[in-house]
Amino acid sequence: MIESKLNFRIGNGYDIHRLVPNRKLIIGGVELDHPRSLGLAGHSDADVLVHAVMDAMLGALSLGDIGKYFPPEQMEWKDADSLILLENIVGLIRKKGWVIVNIDSVIIAERPKMKPYIDLMRRNLANKMGVEIDCIGVKATTNELLGPEGREEGISSHAVVLLEKV
Repeated sequence: MIESKLNFRIGNGYDIHRLVPNRKLIIGGVELDHPRSLGLAGHSDADVLVHAVMDAMLGALSLGDIGKYFPPEQMEWKDADSLILLENIVGLIRKKGWVIVNIDSVIIAERPKMKPYIDLMRRNLANKMGVEIDCIGVKATTNELLGPEGREEGISSHAVVLLEKV
């Protein structure tokens, strides 16, 4: 088998969680107030943005997905802070000799409005990943009242990452 000589890898990540009562709404490590007092259901804190970013990094190196590293059936991950999980994945990526070049992501939600929190989300991600804030792109959009996000049944996120071999 021929070993790949490519010094760059691209990964794509996606996550979606249902909106439910009696849960915190945490996205990008920021606790938000939903107008209907809803939060995201999940085993951890259900931070869709951070989960999509982690899956993108793992995918770039063909390392599986976050469920492989933080299985929902293991109670140690119950209500876990996804930014802590992110630190673990970044450590794994670095241990394998890769660094993050940049990340581009989008959050899909009708409400709450994300714009006031985007810079804080970017800063949270950059701090936990040990990269400059200008390496982290976070955007938000609505689904124009279509699909589960549009009906406010859930919130989703997509992320793309570029990694470089060091």
